[in-house]
Amino acid sequence: MFKKILFSNLGIVLILLTPAAVLAQRTIPSDDQQLLYEIYKELIEYKTTMSEKNNTIAVEGMAAWFQAAGFEDEDVFIGGALPHKGNVVARLRGSGVHDPIILMAHIDVVEAEREDWNLDPFVLNEDEEFYYGRGTLDDKAMAAIFTANLIRFKRNGFVPNRDIIVALTSDEESGGSNGINWLLENQPGLMQGALAINEGGYGLLQNGEPLANTIQIAEKIFATFQVTARNPGGHSSLPRDDNAIYDLAEALLKIRDFDFPVELNDVMRISFQRQSEINTGQRAEDFGALLQEPIPEGSLERLSREAAINAQLRTTAVATLLDGGHASNALPQSAVATVNVRMLPGSDPQAVLRTLVRVVDNPSLEVVYRGGGRVSHPSPLTEELLGAVESVTEAMWPGTTVMPTMSTGATDGAKMRIAGIPTYGVSGLFVDRNDMRIHGQDERLRKKSLYESYEFLYRLAENLSN
Repeated sequence: MFKKILFSNLGIVLILLTPAAVLAQRTIPSDDQQLLYEIYKELIEYKTTMSEKNNTIAVEGMAAWFQAAGFEDEDVFIGGALPHKGNVVARLRGSGVHDPIILMAHIDVVEAEREDWNLDPFVLNEDEEFYYGRGTLDDKAMAAIFTANLIRFKRNGFVPNRDIIVALTSDEESGGSNGINWLLENQPGLMQGALAINEGGYGLLQNGEPLANTIQIAEKIFATFQVTARNPGGHSSLPRDDNAIYDLAEALLKIRDFDFPVELNDVMRISFQRQSEINTGQRAEDFGALLQEPIPEGSLERLSREAAINAQLRTTAVATLLDGGHASNALPQSAVATVNVRMLPGSDPQAVLRTLVRVVDNPSLEVVYRGGGRVSHPSPLTEELLGAVESVTEAMWPGTTVMPTMSTGATDGAKMRIAGIPTYGVSGLFVDRNDMRIHGQDERLRKKSLYESYEFLYRLAENLSN
């Protein structure tokens, strides 16, 4: 038996018990594993950074896999905002009984310098337990899995009750010519669907064993603010207390020490409730305490020390860029800091601006809003989607909790939600959340996690298309 939690527009409808679906345990044939490995390796070794300008080469490589598997030319589209920022959309045609599902992943990655890594970031390196390389987790694992699985469906003669669309896109990381936005605006017919599966949800490991499988149904909204201090300046041999750099530094320390108020939406209430059930001892009590009114100070203080939990409790602000002074022998006439804010869904950036002005508390400093992401509302966690995720999770990892969550970072899921396509971050990629290394040195993914996710996402798409 396992719990099924149903939502409707973030209003909790009911909680009931249903028997777990029984799915036969399957072993992935070795040739299918080889298929995934070859696609994964090829993707990792395309240097799809913003500076290299070769994303189109990578999507052309993926298109070649689809074409070799027998997909018609009309069902494999390549295009994008710029010649070097291509996207590929492949379609497995079904009976059309239901609207399509979209399996989406981005193939661009953040920069990685060889001297900063212990291994070449653009070679698929491995040891007994892990694959290493830029993009091994974010997001070429899902891109390779979706590509290989669509080919598997084709090879196996599977005829779904709806079209299954795989969209591999560029520019999610840098965003200037974002592929999902371009496709939605310029090729809307390719991107119509009942729902989309995206990055953003992961399996959580505890002591190496599966603890929970998360579904991202909401994400925070980024916003950029700028704090500027100005001063007449002067010669550095005659220092004064009124120094633009010092004034800015004091303002940034105030922002560092300020906590936005706790605001729990329905997504995180359910998430914290589930976390109270899968943890033990004081930690379980602390998660349960987050649902109390008022929240006990001790529990809030302990959980707020964890960056990942703190970011799900409140809007956050952090200084990310600095620019100040104009000469080594002159007092600075200006100093500027960029402050990155991650707002909870539904937040008003102008209200955040007023808060930052109040926190800085220095009328001589200028605090301005420079823009940010559009507000996206959470996707409804329907019985169809949740039931499919739960049944496959139970079959593959018995007793593992399925848990809705809100991402603190941004994904292309928000753009899909704005376009009216419910989008869910779910991957079945089990990771140690304290050692994910996304965007960091020696990014890596457990081999076992890659191949289990391969099967999980195959079954999930199959379940949603039968």
